[in-house]
Amino acid sequence: MRLEGENKKRILLPRYQQVAVEIAERIADKRYQVGEKIHARSTLASNFNVSPETARKAINVLVDLGIMEVRHGSGAYVLSREKAQAYFEKYQDVQSIQEINQEIQASVEKQKQELDTVSKLLNQLLVQTKRVHNVAPFVPYELTVTEKAAHLERTVNELNIWHETGATIVAIQQKDQLLLSPGPYAKICAGDTLFFVGNELVLQRMQHLFYPGV
Repeated sequence: MRLEGENKKRILLPRYQQVAVEIAERIADKRYQVGEKIHARSTLASNFNVSPETARKAINVLVDLGIMEVRHGSGAYVLSREKAQAYFEKYQDVQSIQEINQEIQASVEKQKQELDTVSKLLNQLLVQTKRVHNVAPFVPYELTVTEKAAHLERTVNELNIWHETGATIVAIQQKDQLLLSPGPYAKICAGDTLFFVGNELVLQRMQHLFYPGV
């Protein structure tokens, strides 16, 4: 893994910590050998295009972790490949956790946006439906009852349709005959098409009355 060109989703560390991780990786990969002297000002500052002060801070991080040691009057030396490997792997684990968390948050946000879109569309549909019924409140709904429908061979009065659904039946198409204002004693049979008026929920209620399991 390289810090240069990191995935934009990653939460980047301060620059000196990025350099410390990169040095640890190079030690773990044996590009820097145990016992090798690393010149902060010349080697690190030049290789990573950072200031000598940033390079010095990176060395201090590795010294604190026991990965490198500073010998007074001599310089900084690689001390432990094992600790370098452990530090680098820990950094990778932390980054993986951060990425997973960010992916979850992105997924949640995407779902929220999709739900918001659906909610807006449903509201638009409701408004449009109300507008249509305000313009033409007596345009009837229609429902054809098949042999699979419930409550066949019963009258409008027996089914108490208006009380159960809020629908007012204005006509029943029975084969070639259209029965207008059928009244409470009209019998509903298989193949009939019912024409009725009511609010925007009445069609759903009528469907549930005749097809309760659907």
